[in-house]
Amino acid sequence: MATRQRLLVTGSTGVLGAAFADLVHAHPEYEFVFTDRRTLDLTDAAAVRAFVGRKNIRKIVHLAAISGGIDLARRYPARILRDNVAMCFAVLDAAAAHRLDKVVLTLSSGMYPASAPQPNRESQIHDGLPHETAYSYAMAKRLMEPAIRAYRAEHSLDVIGLVPSGIYGPDDNYNADDCTWIAGLVRRFCEWTPAAGDLSIWGDGSPLREITYAPDMARAYMWCLANHSSAGLLNVGCGQAQTIRAVAMILARLCGVPEDRIRFDPSRARGIDRRVTDNSAFVALSGFTYTGLEAGLEATVAWYRRMLAENPGAIRRWPRIKAE
Repeated sequence: MATRQRLLVTGSTGVLGAAFADLVHAHPEYEFVFTDRRTLDLTDAAAVRAFVGRKNIRKIVHLAAISGGIDLARRYPARILRDNVAMCFAVLDAAAAHRLDKVVLTLSSGMYPASAPQPNRESQIHDGLPHETAYSYAMAKRLMEPAIRAYRAEHSLDVIGLVPSGIYGPDDNYNADDCTWIAGLVRRFCEWTPAAGDLSIWGDGSPLREITYAPDMARAYMWCLANHSSAGLLNVGCGQAQTIRAVAMILARLCGVPEDRIRFDPSRARGIDRRVTDNSAFVALSGFTYTGLEAGLEATVAWYRRMLAENPGAIRRWPRIKAE
């Protein structure tokens, strides 16, 4: 076999990074190199440049980010903005310095304007302000779009931008204080017992959310890595939205939680009313199909329950931002 290209995947301990680890054998053309915050500080531009050169990296899929639920965004807006922007430019500068073959940046559906008509199209990115509950994270991700155009123009760097929707699946971070809403629901439903009392959920359950199974998202990224080269963004989420209430009821059925034990709390933050993306451009190019929501949640619940029974210490529960 010819020498395999080294593909760096940042953010390997995230839910999407974990899904990439399962694709290694399906892509023998690459030698995968995975990093997390313990092995490489992506906010340190000099360290990133040195690492890319030392490891002879030829392509990068940049997944690493500081992100989480509404409460995390409220507590650390400056850290979230600073570190996400710093990581982006450290990756791009290293790629330009070493003349890499390809870079994939990860944006976010949360960057789209709160007032934009939905489903969100890629062209709407700068048409207004994002929702206030995730302003710092959204603006850090939105900045990637002009960065893509700038680095393509000045450095002839083949860098592309993909826009995932909310991602769920096995090996997410289930830390109770700052996990995403879907990871929080999976954890709480899987761990619920009758003795625990009612299960309370923030908001009234009516907001619509698009959530995509992590293994699907990883496959979509690999297709784009091989086939997409343009300054234009691509929405790569599943394109289907469900209410938070509907997701909760699916989890209730899967986990055996009686519906009359579920309580919605309208006094707590609920976020934007509706968030769904238009993935028609990506699907037209790729012919991609997605796992159904119930099947994806069933697989995620099965993984979580297996971990609880066999190795509960393997369930990641660490803070997304450590106190400084």
